[in-house]
Amino acid sequence: MIVLSADGVALMLDVAGPRLPRVLYWGACPGPQGDPAEPPPGPALDLVPAQGDDWFGRPALAGHRDGAWRPHRFTLAEPVKVDGSRVHARAADPGAGLELRAEIELTSHGVARMRYELVNTAVDPYTLDRLACLLPLPAQAGEVLDFAGRWARERVPQRAPLGQGVWSRESRRGRTGFDAGPLVAGTPGFGFRSGEVWAVHVAWSGNHVHYAERLPDGTTVLAGGELLEPGEIRLGQGETYRTPWVYFASSGTGLDGLSRRFHQMVRARDGHPRTARPVTMNTWEAVYFDHREDRLLALADAAAEAGAERFVVDDGWFRHRRSDNAGLGDWYVDEAVWPGGLHALVRRVREHGMQFGLWFEPEMANPDSDLVRAHPDWLLADPERLPFPQRDQHTLDLARPEVYAYLLERIGALVAEYGIDYIKWDHNRDLADPVHQGVPGTHAQTRAVYRLLDELRARFPGLEIESCSSGGARADLGILARTDRIWGSDNIDPFERQHIQRWTGLLLPYELIGSHVGSARAHISHRTTSIGFRAATALFGHAGIESDITAWPAEDRAALAEWITLYKELRPLLHTGEVVRADHPDPAAWVHGVVAADRSQAVFAYVQLATSVTERPAPIRPPGLDPDAEYTVQAIPGAVSGPAGHWPEWAARRPRLTGRALATVGLAAPRYADRPGTAFLFRLTRT
Repeated sequence: MIVLSADGVALMLDVAGPRLPRVLYWGACPGPQGDPAEPPPGPALDLVPAQGDDWFGRPALAGHRDGAWRPHRFTLAEPVKVDGSRVHARAADPGAGLELRAEIELTSHGVARMRYELVNTAVDPYTLDRLACLLPLPAQAGEVLDFAGRWARERVPQRAPLGQGVWSRESRRGRTGFDAGPLVAGTPGFGFRSGEVWAVHVAWSGNHVHYAERLPDGTTVLAGGELLEPGEIRLGQGETYRTPWVYFASSGTGLDGLSRRFHQMVRARDGHPRTARPVTMNTWEAVYFDHREDRLLALADAAAEAGAERFVVDDGWFRHRRSDNAGLGDWYVDEAVWPGGLHALVRRVREHGMQFGLWFEPEMANPDSDLVRAHPDWLLADPERLPFPQRDQHTLDLARPEVYAYLLERIGALVAEYGIDYIKWDHNRDLADPVHQGVPGTHAQTRAVYRLLDELRARFPGLEIESCSSGGARADLGILARTDRIWGSDNIDPFERQHIQRWTGLLLPYELIGSHVGSARAHISHRTTSIGFRAATALFGHAGIESDITAWPAEDRAALAEWITLYKELRPLLHTGEVVRADHPDPAAWVHGVVAADRSQAVFAYVQLATSVTERPAPIRPPGLDPDAEYTVQAIPGAVSGPAGHWPEWAARRPRLTGRALATVGLAAPRYADRPGTAFLFRLTRT
């Protein structure tokens, strides 16, 4: 038996053979060393279970050869190898003409990840239908949490009992999806700070599936993998298919425990952003398609005055782009709008000490574009029948070498000419009927996008890239292996963003979630909110601005500058600390915050999202602090907190309380019961 253990988690494998390794246990360490005296009770689970192994659930591996099907039954081709925290196994089934290579790792943060390679060793082609990674769930897992969602309302949580059968969430849109997030199973009634939970996440930006399955004998699994269309993967002799990484995390302290594991793992990546996340002015909701040099120069001046550190020119800068129904794909600066190119604007931005960024949507093109008129065969579609239009655009087939070469040349030339620091990389439509060389093309398209991003980063090592996909429809660890943040949502109404950022943050830490202060009247919802509520919401993310602030009242511009100063002061904490969310008894108000890794300081927000049923608010009980330490509690005044006349009495002084007292008794809350759209922020410092 091999036992991998890290950060209170154990993964136990039976590698005696001759079958594939079998999972004996996954979850909380059963002892100080994570190694019990004997194997845990319950059935062992083959890594790739099959009916021949007495498995009658959904097959983890499914495929066929033309006119013939033979079930697989792998045996080890060599002894299992252990390399520190990684296990490598190679198995073969000569009768089925297949070889399987498995790689399993338990990271130092207690997150397990798995991937497989399948090799066709026979002469005849092998069509792969499915290859999923799975781990067992214990009997006490009785509830599932997953997400609904749509454009401008990403990741809406929904719960259901986990009974017998399959609970499956599938994305067939060619991108991660507005409803994508980890699939979570847990003990009934689990919360942010309570209950046992287990989660799976597929690090893939194309079609994918997460599922939980419970069999009549009680065996339960959590699984995920790429979702393949019929005939999409057809392996010739010697050819290999590799699955994406599939991540599994567990926690005995609720959803916050899952977040802690995911966030620590993500932050430990070699490519994770290490510099302070710059305050970003993005021009979309400031000017839309009305690109005029004088207007954007004035906006750059105002952004710099407020304290912005990056200026990003959004959609509208390239040829023929006066609306969203023309020009997409023509990646040349529009000479009619910018006769001198973007040089004057870039120069002004640099003079202010800001970075310069530019918007692209490389994977798409408008039919009304020079590109499509010249190369109609470049579309990812049936050449005899285009799919239904979305946003008057279609998808380019990046798996075609000439399309890939065009995009690499055009983007690379612009990055080099203007010294671009940052690309906002958008992706605004689903992949409908994505035909590539006569077969479904989502897999090839996703791989080509990854290659293009990797090549650009290799050519321009300092370049940062944002993953935007109609907002937050491409937020996964596959795309984030190649980008530096995601755009949380096109909806920056702070009421909506409170929800979206809370649940996007289940997987991703705040420094990877773009969160901007918009106009008083929101672009999408048309709801009007205060500058304080907008600022308090955007603080918990990679902060920025998305509005024509040249037209703002002077007092709002002053409040914006004050908020940016606060963000710069707090971002070392916000972007390294542990995200915590209280299970607050009043559903109309939320309590969330960030606690430093050493528990020396914290910042919390009390957010009123609806009118409360009770007149007296429930106490604020900030979680995650050192119970034995004493903290000074200080209200944060000014641009982010609501009217001081409704603050609790203690806010006028600086009380000192232990972490245990704060978590059990708590603090009096502000009187915002009838003031939805109000926030109150406070910080804690260990004395």
